[in-house]
Amino acid sequence: MNSALKIQDIYIYPIKSLKGIRMESAKVLERGLQYDRRWMLVDPTGCFLTQRTHANMALIQVELKEDHLLVFSSLDLKNQIKIPFEQKLDTLIEVEIWDDRLMANLVNPEFDQWFSELLGMDCKLVVMPESSQRKISSKYAVNSESVSFADGMPYLIIGQESLNHLNSKLEHPVPMDRFRPNIVFSGGESFQEDSWQKITLGKVDFQVVKPCARCVLITVDQVTGKKSKEPLQTLSSYRTLNNKVYFGQNAVALEEGYIHIGDSVMLDDQ
Repeated sequence: MNSALKIQDIYIYPIKSLKGIRMESAKVLERGLQYDRRWMLVDPTGCFLTQRTHANMALIQVELKEDHLLVFSSLDLKNQIKIPFEQKLDTLIEVEIWDDRLMANLVNPEFDQWFSELLGMDCKLVVMPESSQRKISSKYAVNSESVSFADGMPYLIIGQESLNHLNSKLEHPVPMDRFRPNIVFSGGESFQEDSWQKITLGKVDFQVVKPCARCVLITVDQVTGKKSKEPLQTLSSYRTLNNKVYFGQNAVALEEGYIHIGDSVMLDDQ
């Protein structure tokens, strides 16, 4: 059965909680796929912003260009900015993401104004410098890994069959973008990833370390920016453990390398 498992989709989310980008291939790094969640929007106190409380963030699209991010409003495609990969100010500010506090570079006050006007709130864009080490919980770390501005772990893996199983229970099926995975695989059985430990994607080894707990963010329609009760309500009816709702598995990369759509997914026989 293992030979039937393939990478179906690869996604990065360069600016935390904005729209994702489907990639044909991506570079695997310790703190996540290259460019994944290296930028983040924060409020005036430095606290991170997400769709959990600002669902309209779903309406901001991002495209990956050769040397910059192109960011634009899905409601007005001409309203756009270009964010060079290397652009950052020398100014560092302390930012807060969940229980972590770390230093991040401001990028450009013009970008801050653009995002503030679009979202209707005062915010700033920051970028994570390589010098900032945001360590993942020692409970799950394999080699004392660091993570980007992702919620807590560098990688999220979900099987297409798991979504198919959930959609079979929903009156209105939802797309995978609700769950913001990095890697989607095809083949196998629904929730097969729950039992995984060490896996190889293409030629790169990963360690699956914990199930991913889900929140209200999965109720935000990524096209309209509107919230509803689903799919969290249905998912909670059969995927709840210790008062947390789980869907997908978090992982760390055991080495650097490249993954591509169509790569095989091999399971370590543990």
